[in-house]
Order: sequence, then C-alpha cells, then structure tokens
Amino acid sequence: MAMHRKSAALEEKISILPDTPGVYMYYDAEGTVIYVGKAKNLKRRVSSYFNRTHDSLRTNLLVRAIVDMSYIVVTTEQDALNLEASMIKEHQPRYNVLLKDDKSYPWIVVTNEPFPRVFMTRQRIKDGSKYYGPYTDAGSARATLDLVRRLYQIRSCRHLITPEYVRAGKGRLCLDYHLKRCKGCCTGLVSAEEYGADIDRVRAILRGDISELLQYLRGEMEKLSMELRFEEAQELKEQYDLIKRYQAKSVIVSQTVEDVDVFGVHDEDNEVYINYMHIRHGAVVKSVTLEYRRRLDETVPQLLSYAMAEIAETLGVKYDEVVVAQEPDCEMPDVRFTIPKRGDKAKLLEVSEKNARQHRVDKIKTIEKRDPTLRTDRILERMQADFRLSEKPRHIECFDNSNIQGTNPVASCVVFKDAKPSKKDYRHFNIKTVEGPDDFASMKEVLTRRYTRLVSEGQPLPQLIVVDGGKGQLSAAVEALDEMGLRGVIAVVGIAKRLEEIYFPGDSIPLYIDKNSESLRVVQQLRDEAHRFGITHHRNRRSKSQAVSELDGIKGVGEKTRTALLTHFKSVKRLREADLDAIAEVIGPAKASIVYSALNGEN
Repeated sequence: MAMHRKSAALEEKISILPDTPGVYMYYDAEGTVIYVGKAKNLKRRVSSYFNRTHDSLRTNLLVRAIVDMSYIVVTTEQDALNLEASMIKEHQPRYNVLLKDDKSYPWIVVTNEPFPRVFMTRQRIKDGSKYYGPYTDAGSARATLDLVRRLYQIRSCRHLITPEYVRAGKGRLCLDYHLKRCKGCCTGLVSAEEYGADIDRVRAILRGDISELLQYLRGEMEKLSMELRFEEAQELKEQYDLIKRYQAKSVIVSQTVEDVDVFGVHDEDNEVYINYMHIRHGAVVKSVTLEYRRRLDETVPQLLSYAMAEIAETLGVKYDEVVVAQEPDCEMPDVRFTIPKRGDKAKLLEVSEKNARQHRVDKIKTIEKRDPTLRTDRILERMQADFRLSEKPRHIECFDNSNIQGTNPVASCVVFKDAKPSKKDYRHFNIKTVEGPDDFASMKEVLTRRYTRLVSEGQPLPQLIVVDGGKGQLSAAVEALDEMGLRGVIAVVGIAKRLEEIYFPGDSIPLYIDKNSESLRVVQQLRDEAHRFGITHHRNRRSKSQAVSELDGIKGVGEKTRTALLTHFKSVKRLREADLDAIAEVIGPAKASIVYSALNGEN
C-alpha cells in the first residue's frame, strides 16, 4: 500500500512519540488545528495515519493536509477522552464534525435528593446532581455500577422520597426490598443519615478515593469482631474484598474544577522544565512547556516566577487561582496559590508534571536520534556516577559461575563495549583447581586466569568488573585483583540477585539503584547474558560427560573410538539403536562387536 508523505520534521516528531495515553492535535499549513484525537497509545495511533492508504476519502484528505502536530500526555485513556472533548470544544477542528458529543458517553449520576439514587445516564442535567465520568464505554460504567449495588442497598425506584412522603405512608415495600437490594427507605425503615452514609461511600468509590473507605471498613470489622458480631463483620469483609479488587479510574478534570491555571515542574540535573496548563470551565484548553537551564543555581520558586511572567506576557493570561507544588518566590497579591494534596486539583498537577517530564524525554530522544553516540555517552556517564568510577566504563566484563550439584563447574565471562555486547570477546572457563561447588574459590581462579593472560599479552583491561553475587563473590574477586596488583586499576562491583542491590568493595551496605535506571538495566543485561552463556556451556559439557561415561566402562574402547562413535551417531541413544553393521562401518567389526554387546546387555 502507498504511504502518505510527511516532512522530515513531522516524521521525526512521530518517531519519538511515547507509548502512553494522550491527545494529539494536527495542524495545517496555516497553523490551524484541523483534527483532535485521543489515543491509548500515542505512537501507535498517530503512526497509523501515515503508514497506509485509508478506505475513507475524508481520512486521506486529512492526512494530506497535516503539516505539523502536537500532543498532551495523560495518565489513562479516560483522561484522554475528557481532554479530547475539551480541546474539540476549544478549537472546533474541521475534521472532527463526526465526533460524538459529551452526551453520547455514559456517566454515573448520584441524584440530588434526600434519598439519592445512583444510575447510569448519557444526559447531564443541571439539577444539582453529581455526575462521575464520562466512562470510555458503557461496559466499564456498568461494572462500576454493579459493584456499588453489590456493596450497598441503594434504591432504584423513581419516587421523590421526602420526610413528608414517608410520614404520609405513601410508600410500599417492593421486590427490591425482599431481595435485599433496598433498605425500604420509602417506608421509613432506614433514616436519611444512615442511607446518606452509604451514599458517601458510593461517592468515594466513584471518585476513586478508596483508601479512607478501606481504612473505615477495616476499623469497623475489627470493632464488630471484638464484640463477637461475626456475621456482620463477615459482611463488611466481603465489601472490603470487593473494593480492594476494584480499580477506580481517575478523571483528568472534574466537575468541581472551574477556572484555574496549573504549573507542573520537572527538575533534573541542571535543567528545569515547567509545564503550563490553562483550565477554563473545567476543560484543558492550552498546554505549553518552557525549558530553563540553570546558570546561577536558581531555585525552582525563582524559575517558576520567571515562567509565570513569560506565560502572562506571551499568552496574555491574567491569573486568579494557580495550582502549584510550591509557590514562586515573588509576591503576587492578586493571585491565589493552591498546593493540593489530594482531589481533582492534585490530579491536574500530576498531569502537568507528567507533561513536563515527557518534554525532556522527547528532547533527549530527538537529539540522540540525530547522533546515537550521545545516548551511549549519557548511559556511560550515568554508570560512572552510579558506580563511583574515575572514568566512563566503555569496557565492562561480567563473570558468572555455573555448577549443578557440584558437577562440571564452569564460569563465563561476557564483555560489553560502549554498553553493548561484544560477543566475539565472550569466554568460557572450565574450573581446574577447585574441588566441589565452591563459588568463591572458582571466582578467584577465573579472574586470576583471565587478567593474568590479558596483562601478559598486553591486551586492554576493562574499566569495570561485575561479578554475579553478593559480598562473598565480590571479596573473592577483590582478593584476586589484589594478588595481581590490579586493585586500583580496575573497579569491581557485585550484583546480588534477590533485590538487585549493588555491593562495593569494603562497604557492607549495598547500593539500591532506581529500578528504572539505565545503569541498572545495563548491569542486569550483563548478569543475564553471563548467566545464559555460562548455563549453555555447562549443559553442553555435562551432556558430553554423561554421554561418554556410558562408553568409558567398556574394556577395549579408547578415547579415539569413543570420539569417532559420538561424532558419527551424535548421541549414545542413537548408537544403542544402531545395528552391528552400522557400528562396524565406523570402528571396524571387532570393536563394533564389543560396543554392541556392552550397550545391549550381552555378555
């Protein structure tokens, strides 16, 4: 299929898109937004527009008109849905005319009544009721509603139940009451306060704020158990377990957030990225990220004040309420700063910070795509800092021991150069001087043999040695380097399997590197490669040893005869299945008769 052409700049932007949920905007040659879309995976979705010819003529016309694009990352697909709707309302792109309006998406509503109802709807009415959503599909909304109804007996009838209605005796108990789906509030069997307490818990579930609810349920369970009211405690336990299994989905903008401005900050190394999000009528209508490089150790509050001034000047923004993680260092008497700890504003701040981080990632990807060596240098610089090295570890060697129940002990050495495997330099070692499964002694033997040889041949030495194991293996490696006079020449660390902690010589407290660190990923790759390489060699050696052992006990059969047989038949199993004539063709009739009789139990 034909592919749509795109400029080099647009192609580069698409190539570094993240694999995260978000909203993307397409622009034409005049810089007008012509399409807004949401995606569960930004990179996959945007790429799909350009890698094929579409069946729809309108889609093909859209793709031909695209000159540039931008995007905003969010936390979930549901967040992308909300943001997409708000951006479409703001820009009204010409290619979004077929997009469904908000009313097409399902919401869960808690009605504004003395005894509220909870149900799903596609219409939002301004009657004081609280709407939660929208949900990306009706299935997820129904699943949430089902959980609420399993947990709490919420009425489903449409009567307006008021204290006057109850006193007048107009209510009649219905089937839901007898099925224990309603507490009979229409006849006064439950008070508005007790019913309202259940509604409060329902609201917490719909908001996604379940931690306090779980804490409350646990406390009530313990209280009922202490009072020996085990049946009631069991009911609460079932509620607790249901809520624990439920994963509430966050919403990027709530009905409670009206007009605010949000500044999210990402501070790394000497660079600070500040994302600005403009919220109007509960919708994100602008998102801009500014980049600052420190020159005089400026603080984040200082840089935040610079960013606010720049945004106000370039976008003509007048601030009222500003959501931040910390206040700027200059006084702004007409501005109210909010530092949220939880709730919808905290979620907005989190999204803004996420976009600031993503801006840095995109910048690095763009630079490194143009010059791949920069990525290598960045990883090696990170490793140099993490492993306390005096220079970049361009040459790293990793050692691993392999033995099963003490048999055929071997060791492997894998080599990475510029953070990539150099397989031609991999080496296997058969342990020669150590009896039994002694990993420490084996490690010392292998390092001694490896570096004695490199030194004698004048070969380059690594900047870093990684040994697979904890303090014991590391101590053995250090002892070997000491005896060879290489302790100050080559750095050495140990990586323990259990928690991926890094041990340094002379330091009993390990280093726990961030699980997402590229340094740790390189060391893990080294360790895994050494383990794989060593296990493969060990299996081959053990297999050969087991195969030869069945021929060793045959009198009159020497090493050359065994080698000839195994080379021809590949295994003892095939040799045993062969007839006498086939064996005779390899080693002659006399020896063939001896081997055939021995393998087939003949005297």
